Amino acid sequence: MELPVVVGVDGSAPSLRAVDWASDEAALHGVSLRLVYASLWERYEGPALAQALGKPSERVRAATIVDSAATRAQRRSPDLKISAEVLRADAVSALVREARNASMLVVASRGRSGVAELLLGSVSLAVAARASCPVIVLRDGRRPQATTGPEQRIVLGVGDEPDSAAVRFAFQEAADRHAALHAVRAWRCPAHDSADPPLSAADTARDHEQRATDLLDRALRDAVAEHPSVRVRPRIVEGVARTALVEASRTADLLVVGARRHRGHLGLQLGRVTHAVLHHSACPVAVVPQRT
Repeated sequence: MELPVVVGVDGSAPSLRAVDWASDEAALHGVSLRLVYASLWERYEGPALAQALGKPSERVRAATIVDSAATRAQRRSPDLKISAEVLRADAVSALVREARNASMLVVASRGRSGVAELLLGSVSLAVAARASCPVIVLRDGRRPQATTGPEQRIVLGVGDEPDSAAVRFAFQEAADRHAALHAVRAWRCPAHDSADPPLSAADTARDHEQRATDLLDRALRDAVAEHPSVRVRPRIVEGVARTALVEASRTADLLVVGARRHRGHLGLQLGRVTHAVLHHSACPVAVVPQRT
């Protein structure tokens, strides 16, 4: 049985847009959709306080939120198999656990917390840094639909892994969406290498550019053979990788980047490039874990 697409909901407008995206993804890949609401509110404040304040308990509120989200998803994709659950857990822990049995996890960049309006939401950042499946973070509700068609543009940031999970994920998304895939590899000539005479410096720069070209070719070779229908546009860019990817995201429908997961490491595991694009991308970002 294919694993479901899981989406975290909390009743906010961004999370409802995440439901729309997740519904489209589940329908596109022919898998089920699972909606999850997680909260520890009652553990700390209890239903008695809510009653005293004239507000519904969090349990009732949560049930209403997931039911409304499920109804929204079903209207969007009538044939979609949908399940929903309210979990008594903090949102990060719950979603990271759900990721163990998900094909992908979809979260909004911001939720109900006002503090999260200042930056990328702490929940989405922590989940993207710890989940064991691909995580799609929707940036400010932009590009709210996982649509298909030749006008679609998926950007892939190619790192140093020759056989990258991010490459495989991006190609599968491009194949299923009938989208063009723009594979971007950035390169720079280190300062200590360019302190040579002009002719030597030019040769050094060409060497770095050629290495980037060779790495890009190796990274894409197997995936190109497996997905001959995907229109691939490889691109070598001189400069900082995070800057090149953020710029490419301005005309993209999805940006795919990798994140290394080191076994036994319990902290947040996001590289500098992935961390930067999560905060600054102009389109949804798919963070694909790579085990090392």
